Amino acid sequence: MPCACGSVRRAARATTQLYDRALRPSGLNTAQFTLLQTLEQAGPLTQGRLGDVLALDSTTLSRTLRPLEARRWVRSERGEDRRERSISLTMPGRAQLERARPAWERAQRRLKSRLGAERWDDLLRELATLAGVAREA
Repeated sequence: MPCACGSVRRAARATTQLYDRALRPSGLNTAQFTLLQTLEQAGPLTQGRLGDVLALDSTTLSRTLRPLEARRWVRSERGEDRRERSISLTMPGRAQLERARPAWERAQRRLKSRLGAERWDDLLRELATLAGVAREA
């Protein structure tokens, strides 16, 4: 029987490489772009909640956040619960995201055109289902 995990990981690596190449001129990688986009859509989140939304462990999330904080594209502040940190998108971070978005959109269009609109929609739906099922398993 084929391994679902191995297949998903191979697809994820190939897809990440495509997006990373597209985003490289912007100074962002796929993980950083996704994090900034998540903060843009959701607003400030605790570091724990951000990790949950992105399905990242705390070490990986910290490693992704570090260069974004250094460039002042995100701000990290102590939350009401002093053990938690609140992560928010800054104005320079929003501007960087807007500069990178056309490259991300080109990568999206490239994949979608290769798959076709119907398969693209099916893929996104099935990936969301897989993520939910795997979390509950």
